[in-house]
Amino acid sequence: MRRVLFVCTGNTCRSPMAEAILRNKNLDEVEVRSAGIYAATGSEASTHAKQVLDERKVRHNHRSQMLTLEAVEWADLILTMTSSHKYAIQQQFPQAVMKVFTLKEYTGEPGNQDVVDPYGGSLATYEETYQELEKYIDKAIEKLKS
Repeated sequence: MRRVLFVCTGNTCRSPMAEAILRNKNLDEVEVRSAGIYAATGSEASTHAKQVLDERKVRHNHRSQMLTLEAVEWADLILTMTSSHKYAIQQQFPQAVMKVFTLKEYTGEPGNQDVVDPYGGSLATYEETYQELEKYIDKAIEKLKS
């Protein structure tokens, strides 16, 4: 069983969408959670994030969580949305250095390692973020299976 933790800033946009996308792939060998480096515990996913997931029939039921030592220890693999998230985790939890990657880094994507933050953007911006996340999560699944 692989335990994957997605991390973004507030745990209301990118990481909950990523969690829902991976969870809805129904992989028996993968457990998934999400958290935020600066999350307020208990917030719902953003309205646009929920709408994009609903339009694609992706099941979700999300409440934001602050990144904790327990979550870091639970995870076998921590996938962040940006390089700055990755470095923040490595600074705060040095024991996790070897299991923290940006999502794009983990999938071997060259160049910019950040998934654009749709926070405060239009529904179209959230749709673009969803498409980007799904693309890289599909690649990550292939790597997880090998």
